[in-house]
Amino acid sequence: MTAPLLELRDVKTHFPVRKGLLFDRQVGLVKAVDGVTLEVPAGEILGVVGESGCGKSTLARTILQLVKPSEGQILYNGRDVTALKREQLRRFRPRLQMIFQDPYSSLNPRMTVLDAIAEPMLAHGLARRGEVRQRVEALMEQVGLSPKHLYKYPHEFSGGQRQRLAIARALGLEPELLIADEPVSALDVSVQAQILNLLTRLCRERNLTLIFIAHDLGVVRYLADRIAVMYLGHIVELGEGERIFTNPLHPYTRALLSAIPVPDPEKEHARRRILLGGEPPSPMNPPRGCAFHPRCPHATAACAGEVPPLDEHRESHRAACIRVEDLPPFTPGV
Repeated sequence: MTAPLLELRDVKTHFPVRKGLLFDRQVGLVKAVDGVTLEVPAGEILGVVGESGCGKSTLARTILQLVKPSEGQILYNGRDVTALKREQLRRFRPRLQMIFQDPYSSLNPRMTVLDAIAEPMLAHGLARRGEVRQRVEALMEQVGLSPKHLYKYPHEFSGGQRQRLAIARALGLEPELLIADEPVSALDVSVQAQILNLLTRLCRERNLTLIFIAHDLGVVRYLADRIAVMYLGHIVELGEGERIFTNPLHPYTRALLSAIPVPDPEKEHARRRILLGGEPPSPMNPPRGCAFHPRCPHATAACAGEVPPLDEHRESHRAACIRVEDLPPFTPGV
């Protein structure tokens, strides 16, 4: 077997909570990412889903070293990127690029389209001044925008067009791995489909590896080869997209799937939704054992004993739950 392009080994990202006049007294930790182990092979589209606050965006920023992990290793082509020095990290960064949720915030409003897309290429020495305009025009055409808009500013574009500009800027560094952090959540449904089709085509044409973060399961099902479900800083289920949707193994995944509306009034009225009690626990004070057990309808006393490992219960299908074999059959609603 070939080595994965990206490998995470028990990665934890904790943020200290400080108090006092000079904020010099640590009173706790926010455990945003709390022990994630994951392998991503080259060319794969991995979807990462979960409710707000589960650690998806922090995981993405940790992979890119925008946030330093508290513990664990992040290996890229077998190289530990957490051990890179500042200059080594600067040379490494073009290989991994990120598309942020809000393109208006990630694009400098004082820069024209030409300057915004060209800036990272010039900063990393990947283009010369004389050839940069030609490269920017080619990138704009690849993402479905006309090069005649080179001298416009971000506020002159729609939300979908701005997201295309952000994609073009990321592609300018010729990355191998692209991380998209909820890139379509602020867009209309019709525009979402266009951006998803664009990302799928670019991944195929450029042989890109894509980590796609979202809270919309329908979007992830359309796009991803595999899906990782996160809850309170942990990956609780990991498997092929269709297996996750037709035979979810973790109670939390089942609850997420049951919340997807069915476009058939009779089926929607007849199906049973899985309602979770209580609120998600605080990442400052996570529960002992399985993080989901206080809200799980199938929890027993043993679930509070220890953190369940992400074990393989079916072929290429993992779940962090000790009660997988005891769960009732799941009837997919979508």
